[in-house]
Amino acid sequence: MKKQIVVVLMLFWSFASFSQKEVPAFKSGEKLRYKMSYSGFLTAGTAVLELNEVELDGKKVFYSRGSGWTSGIIKWFFKIDDVYESYFDKDTIKPYYFKRKIDEGGYKKHRNTQFNYDSKEAYVQDFINQKDTIIAFSNVQDMMSSFYYLRTQDVKGMKKGDEIAIDMFMDSQVYPFKLRYLGKEVLKTKFGKINALVFRPLVQSGRIFKAEESVTIWITDDANKIPIKMQADLSVGSLRAELQQYQGLVTGFNKR
Repeated sequence: MKKQIVVVLMLFWSFASFSQKEVPAFKSGEKLRYKMSYSGFLTAGTAVLELNEVELDGKKVFYSRGSGWTSGIIKWFFKIDDVYESYFDKDTIKPYYFKRKIDEGGYKKHRNTQFNYDSKEAYVQDFINQKDTIIAFSNVQDMMSSFYYLRTQDVKGMKKGDEIAIDMFMDSQVYPFKLRYLGKEVLKTKFGKINALVFRPLVQSGRIFKAEESVTIWITDDANKIPIKMQADLSVGSLRAELQQYQGLVTGFNKR
C-alpha cells in the first residue's frame, strides 16, 4: 500500500482533466484540499493544491503549490511530506521554474528545474546529490503545470477509449503520460450528486505509473474540471482521495 499512497499523491501534482478553451478553467485564488483514506474509513493523509498570480523576472505568472502528507496510523509506518511548486505562463501554461522537495518514508529528493526556451534546455539542480544537470527538452510540462495545462484542453466529443497524451518532465527525464476516457458517471459526494467524467491514467510500461495500478479518477463535468475523487484498487481494499474543501473556483459544480 506504501507505493499506492505515493502514486495517488503524485497524480495530484500531475493530473487534471479538460475544459473548453473558450471558458477559463481556473483563476488566481483557487485552493483544493483532499482527504486520503484506506477503503474510505482509515485516514491516510491530506493533499492541498493552491494557485495564485505572482511576478517572476518582471512578468506576471501563475504560481502553483502542491503539498501532501500522511497522517493517522499510516504516518507511523510510512511518513510522507511532499512539496511541489511551479511557476508557469498564464496564457500558454508552459513552465518556467519547478521545485520539488519530498520525503517519502526516508526517500528524499530536493530538486529545482529552470526551463530555458531559447536553448530548449532544462537546468536541474539536485541539492541532495549536489549535482547540476542540463537536459534537452521540447514541449513538456512539469508535474504541477500539467495539472492546469490539461484543464485548458477541449474534450467535447470524446468517446470511451479515447486518450490524450502529454510529455511530463520529472527527475531529469521526460515521461509520456496518457489519460484514457472511460465515460460519464453521477458521483455521490459530500457536496451532493456531481456529474463527473471518468478517466484512467496510463504511463509507458516501466515508468512510475502503470495501467495495472488500476487508478481511476473522477473529474467534475463542468468548467472547473477538477478531480473530485481518485481511487487506487489494492489487493485488499482501496486507497481513496476525495475533495473535502475548495475555494476560488470559476463556477459551481454541475449537480444532478
